[in-house]
Amino acid sequence: MTTDPESWPQDRFLDRELSWLAFNQRVLELAEDTSLPILERAKFLAIFASNLDEFFMVRVAGLKRRIATGIAVRSASGRNPKAVLESIWERAHELQREHAMVFQADVLPQMLAHGIELLRYEQLTQEERATLTTFFHAQVFPVLTPLAVDPSHPFPYISGLSLNMAVVVRNPVTGNELFARVKVPPSLPRFVALGSQRFVPLEDVIAAHLNQLFPGMQILQNHSFRVTRNEDVEVEEDDAENLLLALERELMRRRFGPPVRLEVEESIDPYVLDLLISELDVTENEVFRVPGPLDLTGLWTFVNLDRQDLKQPNFVGRTSRQLSEVESSTPPDIFSVVRERDVLLHHPYDSFSTSVQLFLEQAARDPHVLAIKQTLYRTSGDSPIVDALITAAQNGKQVLALVEIKARFDEQNNIDWGRKLEEAGVHVVYGLVGLKTHSKASMVVRNDGDQLRRYCHLGTGNYHPKTARLYEDMGLLTCSPEVGEDVSNLFNVLSGYSMNTDYARLLVAPHSVRSGLVERIDREIEHHLAGLPSGIRFKCNALVDEQVIDALYRASSVGVPVDVFVRGICALRPGVPGMSETIRVISILGRFLEHSRAFCFENAGDREVWIGSADMMHRNLDRRVETLVQLVDPGELTWVNELFDMAMSTGFASWRLDADGVWTRRLRADDGTLLADYQEVLIARTKHGTAP
Repeated sequence: MTTDPESWPQDRFLDRELSWLAFNQRVLELAEDTSLPILERAKFLAIFASNLDEFFMVRVAGLKRRIATGIAVRSASGRNPKAVLESIWERAHELQREHAMVFQADVLPQMLAHGIELLRYEQLTQEERATLTTFFHAQVFPVLTPLAVDPSHPFPYISGLSLNMAVVVRNPVTGNELFARVKVPPSLPRFVALGSQRFVPLEDVIAAHLNQLFPGMQILQNHSFRVTRNEDVEVEEDDAENLLLALERELMRRRFGPPVRLEVEESIDPYVLDLLISELDVTENEVFRVPGPLDLTGLWTFVNLDRQDLKQPNFVGRTSRQLSEVESSTPPDIFSVVRERDVLLHHPYDSFSTSVQLFLEQAARDPHVLAIKQTLYRTSGDSPIVDALITAAQNGKQVLALVEIKARFDEQNNIDWGRKLEEAGVHVVYGLVGLKTHSKASMVVRNDGDQLRRYCHLGTGNYHPKTARLYEDMGLLTCSPEVGEDVSNLFNVLSGYSMNTDYARLLVAPHSVRSGLVERIDREIEHHLAGLPSGIRFKCNALVDEQVIDALYRASSVGVPVDVFVRGICALRPGVPGMSETIRVISILGRFLEHSRAFCFENAGDREVWIGSADMMHRNLDRRVETLVQLVDPGELTWVNELFDMAMSTGFASWRLDADGVWTRRLRADDGTLLADYQEVLIARTKHGTAP
C-alpha cells in the first residue's frame, strides 16, 4: 500500500463515538474485575455512570442537535450521522444493562457479604422505619414540592440528571386518577444511612411517606425516573460585549436543554411511561429501562466509607527525588534547586503539594519575587493555588491569572473564584475570543541579585491539588532562558495583543502543535528510509485527529515503529497490512487516571521528547491554546521512554486495540501467570526510591 492517503480505505478511521463507548466499557471491565477490592469495583461503577451521563449530555446531545439543524455530515469513519446515533443507542443500552447487572448480581451481594447493606424499604425493621419517619418529617418533607399534572397544571420542567418520582393517585370522592411529580432533593444524601453501614435509597423513604404529601388521596403507583439533557454550553463571544456575562446567561439556558435520555426502573407501569415519553418528547430508543435504584453515581457514598479493608492501600506521593536530593532543607527551596537543573515531575508519584504547589506558595511569600503569571483551567474552590495567588497580590507582587471560564462543567466555579481573585487585586484575564485556554503554564519572575530569572512550570494537568492525587500527569520546572522567553511570549499573547507564534522550546496550538508533530513524524519517515534509527511514541487521552493519524499511517506504511498509549478514544486502526501494521495501540486504566501527554521521536538517535496539555483532537489542535514543551535533559528523555517501555511491554497488563476496533484486555501471560500492574509497579518503585 502506498503512503498516499487517497489510496487508503475510506473506513481507515474508527468511529469516535463508538470508541468512547469502548473506553467506558473498559471502565466497566474494571468494575467486573474480581481481583480488585469490592469498594474499588463500586468506584468504577460510579465512574462508569458519571462518564455515561456526560457522554449523553455532550456527545449525543451535540450529534442530535447537528442532525436536527441539518448541519451533520458523515463522520470521519464514513458513517452517516443517523447511523452513528442508532449504533450509539444500541451499544449504550447494552452497556447500561451490563452495568446494572454487575451491580445487582455481583457488587451488591459482595458488599453485603462484607457488612455493607443497601436495602429497599420493605427489607427494613420496624425500628428502622420509625427512625426514617422521624427523618422524613424533620429533613425531607420540608423541602419536597409535589407538582400536580392536570388541565390547569402543565407537566413540570424536569431538570437534567435530577432523580424524580412519578406518582399516580386517586381521588376517593370522584374516582379520578391523577398524576404528580415529586423531585428527590439533590441536597440530601442519595442513600440514607441507617447505622451499622446499612443504607436505603432516599426515593424509597419518600415513597413510603407519599400519603403525607397527598393527604386524603389514595396512592396507586410511584416510579423513579431520571432525565439527561443537552448541557453543552455554546457562547458566541464575537456577539457578546462581555464574555463573562454571556457565559452566565448561557449557564441559565443550559438548565433547559432538550432531553436526550430517559432512565426508568424496569418495573414502571406502561401508562406512566407513555406519559413521560410524550411529555418529555423522547423516542423509544432514548428510554433506558434498568433495575432500581437509578443513578448509580451515588455509589460514591459507599466508596467514601471508612472501610480501608475493602479498598486498595492508600498511596501518598513523595517529594520528587530531583527536589529532595539536590536540596537537604525541608521543605526544599524550589528556586535554588531549579537554578541548578530542570526538574521533571510525575504525579501522583511525585507529590504535587511539595512541588508545584510549594513553588507557587514560596513565590507568593518570597520578597525577591516580582511577578507571577498563571493559567487556570480547573481548580478547586478552596485551592491553595488560588490562595497563593491572592497572597502574592496582597504582598504587592504583580499577579496575572488567565482563568478559562469555558472549562466544561466548571464554568460557574471558575466565574466565582475568578471574581475572588479580582477582588484580591489579581489581574484576571478570561481567555481569548474563539479559543479555550487549556495550556498549563506558570511563570515566576524573581530578582536573584545577579539577574532577573523566569522560573516556569509547564504541565499536562490542571492546577488542582485534589485531582493531582488521582490523575497521572507530568510537569517540568525550569528556569531555562529559552523556556522563560517562550512562556513570556505566550502570556503576552493570552493577555495582550501580541501575535507571536514563534517559540524555541514550545509548540503552541492552534498554530504549531499539529504541524510540529506532523513535521517530526515525516522526519522519522526520512530517517527510516535512510536506514537511520526511527520510532514514534504517543501518549494521550484521545487520538482522533485525521491529519495526525494519516501521518502515523504514512510512517507505518514505510516501516517506522509506532507505539500509541491512549487512555480513552482512539480512531486509529492498528495492524492493517500495508498501512498500520507497525503500529501498536494500548490502553491502561487503573486507580489513577492516565492523563499525561507525551510525544517521543527517535530522531536518528538524537531523541526528542515533548510533554504538554494537548490531546490529538480537533478541538485541542484548532480551537484551544495548548502547549507542548521539549525536554532536553538526557536523563529525562530516558525516563519518559522507560515509561513507554513498561506500558508497551507484554509483561504488563493492558488493553490492546485491533484493526476492527475491538479492545482486548490482557491480564495473563501465555503461560497463565498474572501480568504486572503498570501503576502498582510505579507505586512500589516510588516507595523504594527506584522510580524511573
